[in-house]
Amino acid sequence: MSDLLPEATLDYFMKLQPGTLPDLLGLEVLEVGEGLLKGRMKVERRHHAPNGFLHAASIIALADTCAGYATFAHLPKGARGFTTIELKSNFFGTALDGYIHCTATSRHRGRTTQVWDAEVSNDAGKLIAAFRCTQMILS
Repeated sequence: MSDLLPEATLDYFMKLQPGTLPDLLGLEVLEVGEGLLKGRMKVERRHHAPNGFLHAASIIALADTCAGYATFAHLPKGARGFTTIELKSNFFGTALDGYIHCTATSRHRGRTTQVWDAEVSNDAGKLIAAFRCTQMILS
């Protein structure tokens, strides 16, 4: 039996985004499934820091959005939403062009909290960031 909400479709998430930060950054949702969500973002100048490298906040925005959408897709019955109560990121590399890809996977899905890990990689598949967040479920 799946815990995935029926409305949690690729189309739903893409229609939810217009005018929000994920839309402004160009986030694409690629896959939503039991215990996971995948997305990507094309790296453009707007994602860079003034020093010319990919801004850490751009990577976090991708990872946090994927984890947040994944949380929504797996909300327990009766929940009215969620909010992030903690997040942590470690950075191992960068990308100057192409896409950065994110896979968010569930580590814990309880009635009051969820924990999601997200790995962000470049087009070559090299891990550039590891992200973990804890979400408080609002009922």
